[in-house]
Amino acid sequence: MTGVIIRPNETFEKALKRFTKSCEKSGILSDLRKNQYYEKPSERKKRKLNQAKRKAMKERLIESGVIKVKPRAFDRDRDRDRDR
Repeated sequence: MTGVIIRPNETFEKALKRFTKSCEKSGILSDLRKNQYYEKPSERKKRKLNQAKRKAMKERLIESGVIKVKPRAFDRDRDRDRDR
């Protein structure tokens, strides 16, 4: 269970922000949304299959040069630090 200990002289808003961030990191909210409704095993399999098809199609389009991928900020920073 995620919890936050309120520090001395800390506002409620700051504590709430820390709590929300810790819930986000632990994956509670995404898990809650995923399990909000029951998903039959056949529906889950179909969703996973469609997701894999979309991912494979995107990778093929990137390889063929149809889609240009911008480097993420993290990757750019890492590459820049490596060159130094």
